[in-house]
Amino acid sequence: MGHDGQLQLYTAVAVRLKEAHSRVRALQVPEGVRMALTRKLLVITAAAKHDLAGAARRLERFMADLDEGRIPGEER
Repeated sequence: MGHDGQLQLYTAVAVRLKEAHSRVRALQVPEGVRMALTRKLLVITAAAKHDLAGAARRLERFMADLDEGRIPGEER
């Protein structure tokens, strides 16, 4: 991937991570669930330093889970 493509992907991941953190903060879930979700986002953030494309895929799966209401540890 060229420098411009890498920079665009980095920017897209950064924007999506910010959105994901905002969505997690806004969830009406127990604090333990919110902490677990935040830890997942921190792992994705750390992974982005070494594998940006992989982190982008993980972040998209994370966001899809939120969109579908699949929140780990939440009682249904």
